[in-house]
Amino acid sequence: MADLAAIRKVLTERGPLTGADLHSEVGGEVFGLWKACRGSGDFDIAVTGRRYMRLDRTVEGFARLSPSILREFMTYSVIGLPGQHAQIAKAADRLQRRTVAISRTKLGVARRFIEEVLEPLGDAGTDLAQFCFLIAGDVVYDMSHDVVRRESSSGGRVDGSDLDIVVLASDEAPQDAVDAIDAAIMTRKWLYLRNPAVREEVDYVVKRFARLDEQSGFDTFGHMVACKVFDEARLLQGSRELHEAGRRL
Repeated sequence: MADLAAIRKVLTERGPLTGADLHSEVGGEVFGLWKACRGSGDFDIAVTGRRYMRLDRTVEGFARLSPSILREFMTYSVIGLPGQHAQIAKAADRLQRRTVAISRTKLGVARRFIEEVLEPLGDAGTDLAQFCFLIAGDVVYDMSHDVVRRESSSGGRVDGSDLDIVVLASDEAPQDAVDAIDAAIMTRKWLYLRNPAVREEVDYVVKRFARLDEQSGFDTFGHMVACKVFDEARLLQGSRELHEAGRRL
């Protein structure tokens, strides 16, 4: 377990801190710090933001809460001492407002990403009314973060929560149009990932309505994830009617 005296000293001198800031001051193993702050009874903790369900095939019943215990502690919690209630509340309010601001910024980035993907395709005559473009993930819950992390496929560094994009194509959309959108997203995905001024990871899927209909059977873990993602996703651009038809499934 972390050194309780060291934690108290830091919080006395600096006031309430997020778990990440506290860890940078006292060091040691993150779980030990979480255990000390949660289990000792010596500290007050304010948790900000929302909790929502995440599907996870490694746990019984496939469902767990998100953020995870340590992500909640490090990124979305403010730790203080008894007697610092006003300071804790003020710091938690700042943290909450910052989390929402990060989410809104990332939503704007997602909109710009889709606009950049679609502009040349629209000029080339692609009927964009046969598609809808959605954003899912942390952004829709106003729970995005900007903690720098390493992206697995390239080994590069990205700024926090990724952008989860879902593209739904009508069954009548020409295959070459579907392929063109997929290729355009892939190209711009790598530009966003490699550009040091952006450093955003975009995860995406392009699928036809018939595929969503199949997934709505909710009979495999993968289908469960696809249904949940589509149900919580927010429309960025494209056919509102197609999006609503998918929601009705």
